[in-house]
Amino acid sequence: MDMPLRPIYLFADSQLLFWSHKGTPFLNTVRERIVPVAPRAAYIGASNGDEPQFYSIFEAAMDSIGIRDRRMIPSSFTPVDESFMNEADVIVLAGGDVGRGWRVFSETGLAALIVKRYYEGAILIGISAGAVQLGSFGLVQTDSRNQLIETFKLVPFMIGAHEEGQAWESLREAIELLNGSAAGIGLPTGGGLIYFPDGSIEAIRYPLSEFSIREGLISSSLRLPMQWGEGKYLE
Repeated sequence: MDMPLRPIYLFADSQLLFWSHKGTPFLNTVRERIVPVAPRAAYIGASNGDEPQFYSIFEAAMDSIGIRDRRMIPSSFTPVDESFMNEADVIVLAGGDVGRGWRVFSETGLAALIVKRYYEGAILIGISAGAVQLGSFGLVQTDSRNQLIETFKLVPFMIGAHEEGQAWESLREAIELLNGSAAGIGLPTGGGLIYFPDGSIEAIRYPLSEFSIREGLISSSLRLPMQWGEGKYLE
């Protein structure tokens, strides 16, 4: 029987994997939503070329919340990897290159399996490029020009990550390419969001930048994070 849908976590970078407030790790909010006593966590590093140093960051984060059973799911994606994925309670999509990772997901069948596991109750965490991929579209460069590719659409927004220093230029461009048919959310460096199954969103740690087109112009607003303990993520 399928489990209830879990929240989806989108992080601008790896900082939230280790962020604590008054001694309480933020990742406890993930661990508290996992039913099995000995959960499994899968790390998909396709977007960064399966670089082992990034997997070691994931391992340290899982250690901090007592998840010992974990596995790197490489781009080669063997039957053993598929078996582990089918039992994973947490699935982390790594940062790197959005297009590179998405090609691997599509060619290996990982994309369909990730969606399947989400609907079976797994918690998804996207970091940087992984956060973008969990959104509705990704902006990638091909033949010296930018174009949009459709991604998971599990979070119904265009996602930008750690580009506040460029005034979210890429995210704004993507929204314009879509002629305003999709809204966008920018995750600032060190920040992130939680997308809940009821469609609600909570900003984590720092304000989110939200973008949409109104009367042909891009408008923006800020979504402020709640004080620790006030949001649904600690219920």
